Amino acid sequence: MYRHFGEADAARTSPLYERVAVALSESDEALRAIESAPARKRHPTVILAALHDLALAGRAPALAAAYAAADGDAAADAAIDTLLRMADSVVAIAVRRQTRTNETGRCAVLYPAIAEAARRVGANAVGLIDVGCSAGLNLNVDRVGITYSNGQSLGVPSSPVQLSCSLVGDRPIPTRALPEVVARVGVDLDPLDVTDVDDARWLRACLWPDQPERVASLEAEMALAATAPPLLLKGDAVDVLPDAFTRVPADALPVVTTTWALSHFPLESRLRFLHRLDEAAAGRAVAWVSAEGVGVAPTIPTLGDRRASGHSIIGLAEFDGSAARAEAIGRCWSRGRLMSWLADS
Repeated sequence: MYRHFGEADAARTSPLYERVAVALSESDEALRAIESAPARKRHPTVILAALHDLALAGRAPALAAAYAAADGDAAADAAIDTLLRMADSVVAIAVRRQTRTNETGRCAVLYPAIAEAARRVGANAVGLIDVGCSAGLNLNVDRVGITYSNGQSLGVPSSPVQLSCSLVGDRPIPTRALPEVVARVGVDLDPLDVTDVDDARWLRACLWPDQPERVASLEAEMALAATAPPLLLKGDAVDVLPDAFTRVPADALPVVTTTWALSHFPLESRLRFLHRLDEAAAGRAVAWVSAEGVGVAPTIPTLGDRRASGHSIIGLAEFDGSAARAEAIGRCWSRGRLMSWLADS
């Protein structure tokens, strides 16, 4: 597993982690230390993030120095040494934490879809409810700037967080602005608070040390989120959603967003999630914007695409107390770095 991760996964974007992962794969002692973690916590991304967390916390200075210098050989030696000396600490972090990759790059998909949802129901204000929110960075969708490859732009040109997205196909995205966002609610089994030192460090630890652009982007995203932290609700989405809906003012449209979150739900929970949306719509209009793998989001058409086809469907569903109206409004790739808009707007 570690050799494959290094040679097949990390090699494309992180020479540093390629060297570290291959070195771990060749150390019997390191592998035995990793095997002391529960099976589901032995994956390279989890163990490497736990090691990175120790380095960022100042508890593994040799590893931190090697990462800062992007010295693969030194990092490999220091990672093995840290793992052998601090196996209990590495495992404790791995057991307690989930790896996080919920950066605001997804906003390039969410912004036009949320704006379209508001247009369709005539909403002048929206309340955002992000399911599987991690640190809730995507709840700042209206506070970032987005530039598309065809020259279109959305959001705030002066924002410290600037994103880019490549468009596939000839259809432009709608350029209407989001209405006022009056509530930002995140739902997660283990939400992270960007104003908490340990949580913020873990978000940094989940990034690969030799990817400075991603590190800089995350720092800007966390700083922006810290100026107006979202409300974070901890628990299973199906159980917590009713509470989340009460946090959205009555005169605003609740827009639930899921970005690659439902694949972690069993089918029964996905259907119960849908039922929760339907229940909430008994007294008000509700919208659901999704970016999920083909066939993952219930009721969202698959456009005839095959499951596991390498791209995701951007879905928009509206609930108003009668039958739900669900539509596939686009496709996207690479967690929103490329997208194709399909809806008539």
